[in-house]
Parts: sequence; structure tokens; C-alpha cells
Amino acid sequence: MTQKKLSPTGMFLFTILSVFVPFACSQKAYISPDLTKLWETPAELKTPESVLYDYQRDVFYVSNVNGNPSEKDGNGFISRLKADGTIENLQWITGLNAPKGMGLVDSLLYVSDIDEIVEMDVNSGKILNKYPIPGSKFLNDITCDEGGRVFVSDMQDSKIYVLSDGKVSLWLSDPRLDGVNGLLVWEEDMYAGVKNAVLRISDDGRSVEEWIHETGGIDGLVTDGKGNFIFSDWTGHVYKATAHGKPVKLLDTTPVKMNAADIDFILDKNILLVPTFFDNRVVAYLVK
Repeated sequence: MTQKKLSPTGMFLFTILSVFVPFACSQKAYISPDLTKLWETPAELKTPESVLYDYQRDVFYVSNVNGNPSEKDGNGFISRLKADGTIENLQWITGLNAPKGMGLVDSLLYVSDIDEIVEMDVNSGKILNKYPIPGSKFLNDITCDEGGRVFVSDMQDSKIYVLSDGKVSLWLSDPRLDGVNGLLVWEEDMYAGVKNAVLRISDDGRSVEEWIHETGGIDGLVTDGKGNFIFSDWTGHVYKATAHGKPVKLLDTTPVKMNAADIDFILDKNILLVPTFFDNRVVAYLVK
């Protein structure tokens, strides 16, 4: 194919366009007027998947995959952050593979780790127990109830398991749990984020109903304590919705290639916490 040379005028226009078009088309993250950014950690975390606030100790725990989310490579660890987002101890608890969702019962921190639940002591920063779940495929989020039961979702097998009194058992297997990830125990019911909805499940697991529709895939699922649910989809979106209401977008960081993984919410401070996964940060927003 014969190439044509640009005239001087054409070269000038090409230069102008090459300078200004990328700038004009540059994309920015969307942050709702209801959000005010408070702080962000340095980009020193290693694929942070989940963040959890400890009300008693006023610190944050962050699970770092630090590698392949499905590989038992021993690279995973838990970080401990101060209340202002300062990284107090980057590799606070090590010896994990690909830690994801977390839950706290008194001084015991629980994390899902591919096919087991790991129990840690937040006072000593040591691993106490590991509870394998034979047959599980991809354990993800964790939530705990007031009785100390620890629930974990199996994203690839439409199941929820429960750890109680040192023993793990299957709590619910249901085709409606397709892609189940985010879990939340709230006011005696279980809420589960699946491929395109939030489900409400009774405490005994016998009643399952679709609670919020057309959500897209869900990673983190929390409540603001005021009747709203807030959920993320990992790609970079965070939404808010009431029961049976239409989701309203709070955050969209997909244009800047920033993820929004397993979020948390501080009820008495109205602070939303977003781990950015491949971006290696945790970002905090005040929610109006």
C-alpha cells in the first residue's frame, strides 16, 4: 500500500490533534456529591481484597491476596491500619495464600482463604486455627452473627457454609446463590449478593427472596444502618439502594482502572472504605 505524505498544513493539524484530543477525551472517576474523599493509603498494599473496621480497637484490617486469587502460594497476608489510614503494620499476619473476606468475633479475626477459614487472634497477631472445607471451590466473603457463627460464601458452587463451635457445615445450597459473594448478617437475616441481585435469607435458611433487583455482580455488601444497602461490583462501581429500590451510583472508578472490592462501612462515622485491589490502596469516603 502506497503511503501519502502529509502537507505542512496537514502536519500542523495532526500535531494539534495529537496533543489536544487525548486530553479532551481523558476520563475521570465519578464520585457522587454524597461522597467526600477523606484519605487513601499509599499504594503499598498488595492486591487488597477486603477491608474490615474493628470498632473496639479503632483500627482496620486489610486482606492482601498478593498473587493469584486461586493459588496456594503462601504469599497472602493481613495488614493493620490506623484509623487515619496510616499503615501501621503492612505484613501484620502472614502465612496465608489468597485471603479475601473477613469477619470479627470479639478478638478473633476470621478470613476466607481459597478452601478454608483461618482464625487469628488480633491481640497477638497470630494464626490460631485453620478450618478446611472439603469440596469447596472458591471461598470468598465472610460475615458473623451475634452468636459468633461465621458464614462464608462459595462463589463458584452456589453455597454458604457456617463455622460454629469449631466445626464447619453446609448452611445453604441453592441455585439462586449463583455467583454468591458478598454476605451480610443484619437484624437476624442474612443478605447475599449474587450475580444480579441481593437476596434476603431467613436465619434458618429456609426462606430466600430477592430483596434488591438489577444490581449487577456484587463483591462487597454492607448497610449504612439507615435502611440502605451499599454494595460494590469489584470492577469499580459502588451503589446504594433501599429494599426493592433502584440502585443509585455512588462511585465509578472504572475509567481510571481502579477496582472496588470488598467494602466496609463504619456505622457511627458514616465512612465508606473501598479496597482498590490491583491499585493497591484503601480509600475512605465520608457519606452524607
